[in-house]
Amino acid sequence: MNVLSVGLNHTTAPVAVRERAAVTEHHLDEALKDISACRGIDEATILSTCNRTEVYCQVAEQNTQIVHQWFCDFHELSRDEVDVYLYSHPGQEAVKHAFRVASGLDSMVLGEPQILGQMKTAFAKAHKSGNTGKILNRLFQHTFSVAKEIRTNTEIGNNAVSVAYAGVNLAKQIFADIKDQTVLLVGAGETIELTCRHLHAQGVRRMIVANRSLERAERLSKEFGIEAISLHELPTRLPEADMVFSSTASTLPILGKGAFESALKKRKNRPMLVVDLAIPRDVESEVGSLNHVYLYTIDDLKQVVDENLAARKQAAVEAEKIVEQQSSAFMDWFTNLQSLPTIRQLRHRTNTITDAELANARRRLLAGDDPAVVLELFAHAVSQKFMHQPTEALRRRRDEALLIAAKELFGLED
Repeated sequence: MNVLSVGLNHTTAPVAVRERAAVTEHHLDEALKDISACRGIDEATILSTCNRTEVYCQVAEQNTQIVHQWFCDFHELSRDEVDVYLYSHPGQEAVKHAFRVASGLDSMVLGEPQILGQMKTAFAKAHKSGNTGKILNRLFQHTFSVAKEIRTNTEIGNNAVSVAYAGVNLAKQIFADIKDQTVLLVGAGETIELTCRHLHAQGVRRMIVANRSLERAERLSKEFGIEAISLHELPTRLPEADMVFSSTASTLPILGKGAFESALKKRKNRPMLVVDLAIPRDVESEVGSLNHVYLYTIDDLKQVVDENLAARKQAAVEAEKIVEQQSSAFMDWFTNLQSLPTIRQLRHRTNTITDAELANARRRLLAGDDPAVVLELFAHAVSQKFMHQPTEALRRRRDEALLIAAKELFGLED
């Protein structure tokens, strides 16, 4: 009985391979059913995100090839295509890996919190479908507890380490309550999508996304329930914005000083926060000279991000200590669990010997034998029969390791 984790992630495999190895939500039930049918895999959970696909399982033997082969078969990949990208973590290393993933220590963005929720969803799915048992149930509950301990006792997630998140944090410092503000998002790429997610998580619901391609803007519109407009509508909608976040691929500024001067007049000089996350810049530098406009560029935020990343790296050192301690604690439980069948057999054998000799002693007493003699015979018979097998094994094997184990088992002095 062994714990094993096998997978690939952003550090071992390019995106083209990760895409082919991914298990979508639509195919997760099928994948769980398929892997549970593999001989030698007793329990399994599949975690698949944009940055990783991993299998956590309990196997009869420490045979990583079973899971490697499943990766290939299920995704119709050859071993040559995928083996070079796969990592395998057996035993305590698998436990450590689970703890590190859930805590954001193995993420592309150090300390990011989303992976914990994704891991909880993956486990819940596997548990509901009957693919987990005593081992993985205990492992994942312990994993979630460790992630909580790390979040509580270290500063791994306290500082923004993306310019998008840093920009949202900046907004929280400027506005008393950002939930009440209107946000204009310019662009619909990865940075703006991430900004949108952070704003949505902070409770901001009044958002407008403007993009050259209305189709891409509508994708964000559908996901977050916000309004989508074209870039041509920017001048007329800019006055509505309390906050502007911009990140496009334009080679020239798309928001100039004149547009903001006009917007401020209509806003009666109510302040505007403008965060330009684009390179080259989307917003003319002269906008920063306007009263009531607070303009920040990606360079302004990058210094904050670099400082915060250094703080997270320091927190990660403390987090790794927790991972080490807690993985040892889990393995203590796991080792004890593995010894239970042997302990039960030993107790059963002892009880069988004792019960048989007790029955003999009762017959002698009923026959009128001297109780003192009966007790002496009973004690001698029990000790002789119990010690026969270990004594013969020690004589027959003549194994130093076995001798040392026997001394430890029976508390013998050297």
